Amino acid sequence: MKKFIVIPDSYKGTLSSKQVCSIMQRKIEEHFPSSNVTCIPVADGGEGSVQAFLEAMGGELVKLQVAGPYGEKVDSFYGLLPDGTAVIEMAAASGLPMVGNNKQAHKTTTYGVGELMLAAAQKGCKRIIMGLGGSATNDGGCGAAAALGVKFYDLAGNSFVPVGETLQDIVSIDVSTLAPEVKVLPIVTMCDIDNPLCGERGAAFVFGPQKGANPEQVQMLDKGLEHLAAVVKKDLGKDILNVPGAGAAGGMGGGMIAFFNSNLQMGIETVLDTVDFDTILEDASVVFTGEGCFDEQSMMGKVICGIIKRAKLKEVPVICVAGSIARIPENAYHRGLTAAFSINQKPLAFSEAAPLSEENLSQTMDNILRLLKI
Repeated sequence: MKKFIVIPDSYKGTLSSKQVCSIMQRKIEEHFPSSNVTCIPVADGGEGSVQAFLEAMGGELVKLQVAGPYGEKVDSFYGLLPDGTAVIEMAAASGLPMVGNNKQAHKTTTYGVGELMLAAAQKGCKRIIMGLGGSATNDGGCGAAAALGVKFYDLAGNSFVPVGETLQDIVSIDVSTLAPEVKVLPIVTMCDIDNPLCGERGAAFVFGPQKGANPEQVQMLDKGLEHLAAVVKKDLGKDILNVPGAGAAGGMGGGMIAFFNSNLQMGIETVLDTVDFDTILEDASVVFTGEGCFDEQSMMGKVICGIIKRAKLKEVPVICVAGSIARIPENAYHRGLTAAFSINQKPLAFSEAAPLSEENLSQTMDNILRLLKI
């Protein structure tokens, strides 16, 4: 009996990872009726990550209300996996879509993200996976830290909850009051970018404009994050200024390190560890993966890169079925990729090709599986 593993990313703008799994599984079972198919939908830490983990592993979707980007009460959620891991998307409390056209990166907060963390801890979770991505914020994670008891003091000695425009007012930080339920938890942060906290590649300059920051505000936000890093180094003994990924989600990457002793980890590595992918690979015949566009960036820590690295160690072939192929990276085959296919049948604009994605994926899988039967 053949054993197939289906572990795709989403085809952005067309098919979710769950939909891709369903189509691939249906075609595999059509051609190999007695096969064993394991489906693992993948998300990168942004919107959809909680649902992807729950679909892959089972568990409970916990719904609750927390503070939104401007402190208003919003409906939110986190996932609780069977092993006691809580999966949290910061976008579920501080996401950019939540602010609509009212984008003000200097005023938004991650306070609700901290409330999600506290709720999960109080429910008895054993560890937390935090997904960064899609945020409306630029507060360096200070809001989340404040929600969990960390104290930020200004020049007058008053405690306050910093946002982007008031990061420069922080004089000292006290983490001794961090909620004990959270303090003892191991926390892994899914982070798929390597931007530092500040500077031309930092949180404010790269991501601030899409969150509503004008050029003057970008400068202000960048200086605020630089100031935060200096106070963190002074009071907490941690240097987050140039850590790769510290600039993710408005500096939340740096905040996760500074306030919660979290490790930043590529999203796919977190997924593979959590689902125990190395064990699932045992005796596998073929791994099918895919994404919207397969290109050079695919080999820079993305989903396909993480999968082929582990599959190669087990000598399991990996076939990538992508929405399109811009260019197959030169080192992809050497690093473990067996073959790559685009689902598009002919050159079309994205707007024309998108509605055909399900049909094209099904046809492409059909042809690949016919070859495997030879």
